[in-house]
Formats: sequence, C-alpha cells, structure tokens
Amino acid sequence: MEMTPIAISALAGLLERRTGQQLNANRRWTIETALKPLLRDLGLETLDGLVIRLNGDDRSPLADKIVDAMLNHETFFFRDLAAFDHFATEGLGLIHAARAERRRLRVWSAGCSTGQEAYSLSMAIAQQTRFQGWDLGIFATDVSGEAIARARSGLFTQFEVQRGLPITTLMRQFDPDGEQWRVKANVRAPITFLQHNLLSPPPPGRFDAILCRNVLLYFSLERRKAVLARLREAIAPDGVLMLGAGETVLGLGDCFTADPQVRGVYRPA
Repeated sequence: MEMTPIAISALAGLLERRTGQQLNANRRWTIETALKPLLRDLGLETLDGLVIRLNGDDRSPLADKIVDAMLNHETFFFRDLAAFDHFATEGLGLIHAARAERRRLRVWSAGCSTGQEAYSLSMAIAQQTRFQGWDLGIFATDVSGEAIARARSGLFTQFEVQRGLPITTLMRQFDPDGEQWRVKANVRAPITFLQHNLLSPPPPGRFDAILCRNVLLYFSLERRKAVLARLREAIAPDGVLMLGAGETVLGLGDCFTADPQVRGVYRPA
C-alpha cells in the first residue's frame, strides 16, 4: 500500500483534531495496518484515495470509521493484574472508610475501550465483602463510539475471554452465546457506558475513584495537563486516581499528587 507523506499527515491530523491523540513518527506505520480493512471495504487501493474520498469532512460517517480504526483499542480483562488488584484492594480501601455511612461508591473507567476494564472492576468490587450491599455505580467512557457499542453489548469472543480471565471466573460470570460469551446481567448492572472525549467537560457528579490507564501517553504534554485538569474536576476531594504503569503526574501541573500510603495511587492536590 502506498503511503505518501501528505496522506499520512492528513489522517494523523484528523485523529488529533477529533480525539487529541497524536501519532508520533514511530507510530505512523500503524496507519497502514489499521486502515487496510476499511480500504478493502471501500474498494480503495491507497491511503491517498481514502483522503480524497474523505474530502476534508472531519464529521462525516467516513471520518468516524477512519478515527475508530486508527485508535488503539488494546485491552483485556484484569489488565496488569498486580496493579489492578492493588488498586481494587488498597486504593479503594482508602475510600471505603470515608464512605462507610453513605455506602455509595462511584468509579469512572476513563478510556475504557471495549469494556473489559469496567467489567473487571464490577467483578472485583462484587467479590469484596466490605462493599456488599453498597450502591455501586461504574461510569465507563471512551472516545470511540464503535468501542462503546461493543462494550455495551457485553459480548466477547473466545480469544477475548481467554485474555486475563481464569476459567472459574468465566464460567461464573459469563453465559455462552453461540460461539461467544456474554457478561451476566448482575455484572453489567452497575455499569453505564458512554462515548466521551477526555478533553471535553467530564461526566456530571463527583467520582470516588478514577482509572485512566494507558491513555495519557497518546497526548502531547499540554493535552496531558488538560486531561488531568478534567479528571481533577470530576474527582471527589478525597478520591483516588490510578494511571497506567508507564504514566505519571510529575511535570504535569499540580492537580494530583502521589498518595503517601498506597503506591501507584494519586490524590487530588
């Protein structure tokens, strides 16, 4: 497939304008792989042909398909298990005592992709006796409408459930659906899925805990600061934030600071 600099710049620019995410030089090769299926569906042979078909319309259905294809949807159940368990136990433990009277917990999975993180949260919290009987709400968002539609369906392939899910959890929390697996209703019940751009105003209300993992690394320095400022608007004054293993708040303003008690957890500054 021919990849001219003009076509690559046009497509990378579309992604940045729509989502704020940047495709730096060492990621631009992924454009070819990501857009091959779309080119095939459209009967096009080159990325230049795709840009011509797009005709500069950033808000067309074709633009939606291009952006969805270029986004990184990599995720799996209980991703980075040690860090996830640490957050679900120690991180949420910081919140438990403070919410003991209200018995209400609100969590935001920001950049949830196809939903595995949100469903993992629902299962992990349900297994903790200290949260039994609590009013649990999990708000899961992603910039990709296609990813959110898949997440909302709760339907996963055999390959997807094999990534991170113990067989006992699969049999207990999922129902077979043809050749795929569907999350049980009790796991899905606390979760609300919504398309949302992290650079936009945050969802309404204040969240006790926010997970925003492996998202900041796709933004420029200034946009990372802007995203953290949005997360700061959305989090409760005593809430907890978890970022990805390779992400930090250092050098990104004063919205958050590392928690002195729980490693890998950040608190509103």
